[in-house]
Parts: sequence; structure tokens; C-alpha cells
Amino acid sequence: MSISRVGVDIAKSVFHVHGVDRHDQIEWRGKYSRSKWLDAIVKRVPTGAEIGMEACASAHHWARALQARGYHVKLIAAQFVKPYVKSNKNDRLDAEAICEAMGRPHMRFVAVKSVAQQDVQAAHRIRSELVQQRTAKANQIRGLIGEYGLVAPTGIGQLRAALPRWLEDAENGLTDDFRVLLAGLAEDLRHLDDRITLVTERIERHAQTDPVAKRLMTLRGVGTLTASALAGALGDAQAFKCGRDFAASLGLTPRQHSTGGRDRLLGISKRGDSYLRTLLTHGARAVLRYSEGKEDSLSHWVRRLAERKHANVAVIALANKTARIAWAITRHDSTYDPALAAQAA
Repeated sequence: MSISRVGVDIAKSVFHVHGVDRHDQIEWRGKYSRSKWLDAIVKRVPTGAEIGMEACASAHHWARALQARGYHVKLIAAQFVKPYVKSNKNDRLDAEAICEAMGRPHMRFVAVKSVAQQDVQAAHRIRSELVQQRTAKANQIRGLIGEYGLVAPTGIGQLRAALPRWLEDAENGLTDDFRVLLAGLAEDLRHLDDRITLVTERIERHAQTDPVAKRLMTLRGVGTLTASALAGALGDAQAFKCGRDFAASLGLTPRQHSTGGRDRLLGISKRGDSYLRTLLTHGARAVLRYSEGKEDSLSHWVRRLAERKHANVAVIALANKTARIAWAITRHDSTYDPALAAQAA
């Protein structure tokens, strides 16, 4: 019997494989080094077979390498593999569990990302981390300066303007030693500002040349950053059967806890990509805030919803709708139609 399905537990140096035939009989178990496992796959597994891996670090790289050799690759989220791990956990059992999980008829898989998609997502992740570092630096400055009886004004722009004044004011009670430290913190803040600006400009340049991102920027509440992040996450959108699946992957759909035939819906699940969910939520909040006086169907829809529900509920509903519209535009290679926005499912 030839091998039809292989589960691979990937790691930094050691890779475990578990192969079965079309009758789920074990045909191959092995342990290989990073430099030899691909050659072992090519030698033992026929072209066209299915190879599964957990969607973890380096999985997309190895998936592209396997696809280039003619294999069908399936990436599985780690939480969907865990139920198939028998008894104690080790790398060999993990490979077996991956092989078992990928053979389930209704298993959900992660789409393999292209290099271009990973480039876009890397830029967004770096920018997000830099913004967090800048916020932490600003908070550190506020806390330290407060110990000397100086209150930092609200807003990071106001803080930037206040730093030179504090350093130049000889009567504000700051010691010479602390002025040296504060000057270093101010320089750190400027450096983070410059890094964020450079990465943001790179993202904006890419969005202006990406046809998918350019179409997504026509949506209400979707700016350059959000359009770029959406394009990077969606790809060709074939990984999601419908817009609701994409919204669910961002955690914008309700959690469910139903029993005894009684449906009980809770708050949004907040699963998946928190960065993209945050961008869509902030965009939806801006749309709701400036919807007064606008006569388009989407503005009417969100205003009516805000009148019946809490404003935050309306914001999340609009973010959910925006995600679904973004999926439809990307999947069907179409343009945004404002007249249909309020009816989008």
C-alpha cells in the first residue's frame, strides 16, 4: 500500500512523521533532522498525497516547499489537533494526532500564506509592537516625572511638546542627574516615533499598489492600514466559505452556550486576529460617530441599530458587516456598492 496521508510534527531541529495508507493503516513512522526530512518525504510519499502540519512557526514556509514538490498541504490549528493526542504528549504522538485530525471530513484548515502575505503581516506586527513600546515609554515618562511634582498633559502629542519645556526649565525642581535620564527617554520616544513612521509609510505604499487593498479602501471605516491588513489576512479569500466564516475567524461573532433546545448567545468570541478586529472596531466606531446627517443606506442602518441597542453593540455589528463585505469584495473580485451595504449578510 502506498502512503496517502502524512502528519508531520515540525520543530526547530527534529521532525517526526506519521504516514498511513488509504485504509488508515500505519505505513511509516520516522524521525528526521531539519535538513533531511523533506528528502525523506519525497522518497517515501507519492506526489499528490496529503501532508498535514500544525499552523505554527515556520509552517507556511514548509507548506510552500511541499506544495512546490507536488503535495497537497493541510495546516490545522493546534486546538483542533489536541483532542486527537492519545495519552501522554510527545512528538511522535503529535505527528499521529495531526495525521488523524487531517483525515476528519469536517475539519477546518488554515490557508497557506504566500510570501507577499507574510511580508504584509510582518509589517503590521512590527508596527503594532512599536506602538506598544511607544505607549509603554510614554507611560514610563509620565510616572517618573510625576515623582518630581510635574503632571504630564493628556495625549502623546502633548507629552512630546512638554518634554523640551521640562528640560529647559531650570526652576521646575528637576535635578541635573534626572535631566540626563529624561533627555535619554525623550530620545527613545523620538526614535520610536521615527520607526513607526517608516513602517507606516511602507504599509501605505504597498496598499496603494495592491489592487485588493485599493478596492477595500472604498469601504466605510476602512483606511490604509485596515485595508492592507485585510488584504494580507484574506489573500484570495478562498480559505473561507462565506463572509460569516471570515468574521468568525476575527472573533466578531457571538459565543454560543446552548443546551436543551434553548439557544443562548453571549458576547463576541474575541477569538482569532485581535489586531485586525481592533482596526475594524475602531473604523466602525468612527463611522457611527459621523453618521449623523448622512443619507446613505449604511448610515441609516447603523443609526437605527444604535437607537435600539447600546452604541457598542452597533459598532461591533458594523465591524462584523464590514468584514463580511470585505470577504465578498475579495472573493468575487468586485467593487463596493453602497446601495447594497445595508443588506449585506
